[in-house]
Amino acid sequence: MVEKKVQAVVVQPTLPQKHVADLAIRHRLPAAAPTSGFATIGGLMNYSAKPEDIEQGAAVFVDKILKGAKPADLPVEQPTRFELIVNLKTAEALGLTLPQSIFVRADEVIE
Repeated sequence: MVEKKVQAVVVQPTLPQKHVADLAIRHRLPAAAPTSGFATIGGLMNYSAKPEDIEQGAAVFVDKILKGAKPADLPVEQPTRFELIVNLKTAEALGLTLPQSIFVRADEVIE
């Protein structure tokens, strides 16, 4: 990615998040992930469904299945609440100045 002068990356959720965050900082590459917690471990930001909503939705599905519902008959549901977490320390380490609009929208800013 460095050789191809990639300007930023979105991290695939199944990759080892901490390792990717460390590599991104080492190579001065802004990295974001669609998984909760990426910014907390050093990534620039994450934007994801609220974890508590995902867990609650899964519990509802498990309850329905245990009560006899067929999984194929259950509706597909999509999250409706999302969170944006920005790591200001990482932005500074990368030499980035993020626009104020990011901070206004952020649910949490790690300083």
